[in-house]
Amino acid sequence: MSQYFEIHPLNPQARLTKQAAQIIGQGGLIALPTDSSYALACRLDDKAAVERLRRMRGIDDKHHLTLMCSDLSELGNFARVDNRQYRWLKGATPGPYVFILEATKEVPRRLSHPARKTIGVRVPDHPIPLALLAEVGEPLISATLQLPGDEAPLNEPEVIRARLEKLLDLVICGGPAPAQPTTVIDLTSGEPELVRQGRGDIERFGL
Repeated sequence: MSQYFEIHPLNPQARLTKQAAQIIGQGGLIALPTDSSYALACRLDDKAAVERLRRMRGIDDKHHLTLMCSDLSELGNFARVDNRQYRWLKGATPGPYVFILEATKEVPRRLSHPARKTIGVRVPDHPIPLALLAEVGEPLISATLQLPGDEAPLNEPEVIRARLEKLLDLVICGGPAPAQPTTVIDLTSGEPELVRQGRGDIERFGL
């Protein structure tokens, strides 16, 4: 049975943010609002929680998961970024984008793409995940909360609670989020390549 926290979307309550971080630290899988849709999130090094996330989404290890980071500096510890890639990142973060980059050795091998050794990374532009990241002190593994068979991500916390109450450890209600996933851009080839069009503007990448 999942817990349900109502956290202010602009000024997250420190007490509830700390409790949410503790749930994650104890192996929890949570749903939280972001600057795109609601997302699933868990600890970076929690194998069991990541497997729960994959089962809920109906995805295998060839589907890129996303490292949700607090800022570009933290992102750079987990993804290899050259000067050209950094300029793309700096102009679009924080924001509703996931960037596919080569993973560093800080990323557990089971989390990167098995063939390409790449990982999705993002810096959200939303006070709740940023406050939670600060409390946890490390990136979170995340994925758009779009269930198998659904045509769009879930964005209403009450609906998330009703459908997933027995599968999640916590639902964070931060009000409705945009019913759009992130835009996914692959930067590994040197030029931006569109993987998925979502909420983010792609014209800044010349796409």
